[in-house]
Parts: sequence; C-alpha cells; structure tokens
Amino acid sequence: PTKSGLMLGLGEELDEVVEVMRDLRAHDCDMLTLGQYLQPTRHHHPVARFVHPDEFDELARIGRELGFSQVASGPLVRSSYHADQQAAGLV
Repeated sequence: PTKSGLMLGLGEELDEVVEVMRDLRAHDCDMLTLGQYLQPTRHHHPVARFVHPDEFDELARIGRELGFSQVASGPLVRSSYHADQQAAGLV
C-alpha cells in the first residue's frame, strides 16, 4: 500500500486539493492523510487560514468516493496518524 499526506491552510482552494487527491488516486495511492498546517515558529510561513472541521469531513468523504482505502482528515492529523493501523486496514 502507498500513502501520502497534505497539510492544508497555506492558501490552497478546495478544488485544488480535490485535484491533487484525484492525481494521487490516478497513481494508485491507497491511503491519505489531510491535516492543518500549524506555524512552528514565527520564523516559518504563517497559516493562511484555519480549515473548518466540516471541510475536513467533506474532504474525507470525497477521498472515500475517489477510492482511497483509508482517509484520515482533521485539524490535528499528521502524516504518521495511525499509520500502523491504516496499513493494517484497522481504521
């Protein structure tokens, strides 16, 4: 299985995120994580916007419709989010 992850809140539009999700599926990516970018320090790129939890839910729904076997989508999700459980198909 293959896995990829996206950090949101850097100025992207919803249609751009969905386009990337389609591209990932077209290249047989199986699992996806979607999380909120959080500025680590004031010296890093600032957060452009905080993505609403409903938008994360909608992106998870779209991901499942696109055929991802596992989608973890939420403000605190990171690329390693339940990676072992996702790979085993337990989430």
